[in-house]
Amino acid sequence: MAVKRLHVQKRFSEIAIAGNLVHLAGQLASDLSLDIKGQTQQTLDYIDQFLADAGTDKSNILSVMIFIKDIENDYDAMNEVWDAWVSDIEALPRTCVEAKMYKPNVLVEMTVVAVKP
Repeated sequence: MAVKRLHVQKRFSEIAIAGNLVHLAGQLASDLSLDIKGQTQQTLDYIDQFLADAGTDKSNILSVMIFIKDIENDYDAMNEVWDAWVSDIEALPRTCVEAKMYKPNVLVEMTVVAVKP
C-alpha cells in the first residue's frame, strides 16, 4: 500500500495517508504568545484544516494524543476549548499527559489518527 504525504517539509510531513487511514503530525499553535485556551483553539483549527486536506473531518477521528506542558494548571482550561470543539460530535477517544515541550512557550500539542470515509 502506497503512503501519500501532504504538507511535506524538510524534516517532516504534516499528514500521512495509507489507504483510508490518516495520521497527523503533532499539531501546535503558531502563536506561542497565546495562553492555553488560545493555543488549544489554534491547534484544533490546524487539526480541522489538515483533516479537511486529507479528505476527512473530526467526526472520523480514531484517537487523539494530547500533550500539555502544565496539566495541573492548564487541564481545565484546555478542556473548555476541547469540549466546545467536540460539542457537535460523539466524544472522541483521547489520551492526555503532561510533557516537557520542545520550547518553553509551547503549552499544548496534539497528535491525531483518523479515517477517511
